[in-house]
Amino acid sequence: MPDRSKIRPLEGTWVVRAGGAILAESDHALELNEGDLPPVIYFPKKDIAMAFLEATDTRATCIHKGEAHYYTIVAKSGPIKDAAWTYAEPKQAVGEIACYIAFDTERVAVEEL
Repeated sequence: MPDRSKIRPLEGTWVVRAGGAILAESDHALELNEGDLPPVIYFPKKDIAMAFLEATDTRATCIHKGEAHYYTIVAKSGPIKDAAWTYAEPKQAVGEIACYIAFDTERVAVEEL
């Protein structure tokens, strides 16, 4: 497992944009790399405009990270269902992502400023 998941802090300021709004801006984003999968950027909840996120009943289980809980983004252009997720109680190997949220980069913009 330690070889499969690697987490590193990202330098610079990172943002999430959806529906014309900035949902998150952080100098404390983390990048999670898992094997051959594309890297995923996680944002601390404290740096996210949580008023734009509604928790859903959607859950998914990853054998490496634990149970993911999803959010729908409430955007001006309409809801973006299950476009963000968190691991409230991640497995020990990825414990750093607790209290962080990731976003679906196919439906929202995640970029460095």
